[in-house]
Amino acid sequence: MDRTQHWDRIYERRSPREVSWYERTPTISIRRVREAVDGGARALLDVGAGASMLVDEALLLGLRRIAVLDISERALNASAERLGSKADRIEWIVGDVTAIEDVGMFDIWHDRAVFHFLTDAFDQERYVSLCERTVAPGGIAIVATFAPDGPEMCSGLPVRRYDASGLAARCGPRFELLDSERYVHLTPHGVEQRFMCASFRRVSEDRAGVPA
Repeated sequence: MDRTQHWDRIYERRSPREVSWYERTPTISIRRVREAVDGGARALLDVGAGASMLVDEALLLGLRRIAVLDISERALNASAERLGSKADRIEWIVGDVTAIEDVGMFDIWHDRAVFHFLTDAFDQERYVSLCERTVAPGGIAIVATFAPDGPEMCSGLPVRRYDASGLAARCGPRFELLDSERYVHLTPHGVEQRFMCASFRRVSEDRAGVPA
């Protein structure tokens, strides 16, 4: 399956407000990003954001750098069109999170509903490796996935579901679990989806107990 074609096709057939993951106000993501900003973070990378509304809220937080990474250029174009002249304040990065080598350094990595689509161990390792290279020690990674009792499929694709401990184990020793929460997302069609969201601190190589 060609991932780019799959996700471009999703956004070709549906408006950003019709996709199952649409949130008019991404309350939990906003709160967790704001907590990181209150702790001193000043640069945000929103991974797999598509046409998410989080970037609109992020523009109000005084960040010096905001970037959005997505495999679908169509999705990013929809988000940029929504923002109008404000779109120039965002770095738009078209790429596959499992293939791209470098996006620069950020102190917040935010991912709502990308990691759970990575069912292959190699893809999971590539994702975690990019996150390690992107988030400096002390930075925050916020990751939301389907919970253990969440959907088994989404957008025609299988997913892997996580609880906080399972996600922490997969993220590895360079990420310290800070806290997590379960929540229910209501899709535009009124379907409940159970999610788990966790925040991690990127730790130094010495603290991780692994070589650089």
